[in-house]
Amino acid sequence: MGIDERIRVEAYSGHRIEETPRSFVLHGNKVGITEIVDMWIEEGLKDKKRKRFFKVRGSDGILYEIYMNEKTEEWFIRKIFL
Repeated sequence: MGIDERIRVEAYSGHRIEETPRSFVLHGNKVGITEIVDMWIEEGLKDKKRKRFFKVRGSDGILYEIYMNEKTEEWFIRKIFL
């Protein structure tokens, strides 16, 4: 799978769009998030772009690393841990 593939994410409907993701759609399949294993923020040194990362366990038992680009409010999948 290619790195940084755009995905659609359903997140907790709080005050901020980047709040806790609840599920995502990958290749037409909806994957529920059963556990957030880790989360962190990375900021580019040159461009100062912030990305909010989540390592999550899907309802399929697989670990995924997803992130949201805070500037564009778009979600991407970075890694799948099989």
